[in-house]
Amino acid sequence: MTLMNRRHALALGLAAACAPAAPAWSSPAREKVSVALDWTPNTNHIGLYVARDKGFYADAGLDVDILPYTDTSAGTLVANQIADFGVVGSIGLFTQRAAGADLKAVYAVVQTETGRLVFNADRTDIRRPRDLDGKVYGGFGSNWETALIETLIHNDGGAGSFETVTLGTSAYEALANGAVDFTLEVYTWEGVQAELEGRRQMAFRYADYGVPDEHTTFIASSDAYLSQHQDAAAAFVQATRRGYAFAVEHPQEAAAVLVGANKDMPADAALIEASLKTLIEGHYLARPDGTVGEIDGAKTEAMGGFLFAAGILLDADGKALASRPAFADYYTNRCLAGA
Repeated sequence: MTLMNRRHALALGLAAACAPAAPAWSSPAREKVSVALDWTPNTNHIGLYVARDKGFYADAGLDVDILPYTDTSAGTLVANQIADFGVVGSIGLFTQRAAGADLKAVYAVVQTETGRLVFNADRTDIRRPRDLDGKVYGGFGSNWETALIETLIHNDGGAGSFETVTLGTSAYEALANGAVDFTLEVYTWEGVQAELEGRRQMAFRYADYGVPDEHTTFIASSDAYLSQHQDAAAAFVQATRRGYAFAVEHPQEAAAVLVGANKDMPADAALIEASLKTLIEGHYLARPDGTVGEIDGAKTEAMGGFLFAAGILLDADGKALASRPAFADYYTNRCLAGA
């Protein structure tokens, strides 16, 4: 992992990172840019495919390669300059940056939390978070999950004592067949899929029980790339925002683009269409005022502070950070300027 001891060497160059300059698309030669996915193609990625296949990147003078998902996280690929940009989860961004990775968010894919704690609707013994005490959680193996669930239960007056069984994505099947009592899901994907399949669920929203709202998913780059490719970075982010804005305004066409771009992979068109509908109607992709892509500094500070207080942010040696980081360094909106 690329460590942040390079930060001082880049400091002067970063002051102007993504500042407006002569458009990169003024040159007839297209600059190559790569972006890594965090999972198999889904609606979180729809703006990337729209921007590529509708020609928005070409209009911006870019030749963008959307890299397929691999076992190596997109954040690691970006931090080590294997990819120029990557789709990263909020928690991954915070934890990797805290550990020294050269990683900086440049675009908020979603404007509010898409995750939720879910359980089967027929569970009459679960009606509020404190009822989860003593229950079995089907989890994914991160410290964030423990801190999150304990916070929900504690803030509802419970002890925060539950059993965890690490299952990964099979947690959804385990929940459906009653092998676990509850799990966490992305409402705009797994939750929508459950609705399509007729599986009745109930849920707790994190923000209702003291967990800060967050963007959940970002597109990130590195300080190194941003300092050396200011025009290309701004052009990429602005064309990407154009792609997501198009998806909000033209959901059926955007869904067809995503399906068509991934014909070699099994794509559930009905799920993609329903997920995109939820993302739009729930104001996940765009705020009620129409804002797309902008990173909310207050949300970033609040979630960063939550993770720091919970001892989840570790340094490169695996020790909890002794002092609160400057979370303003974890993101920038400069690449959106002038769009």
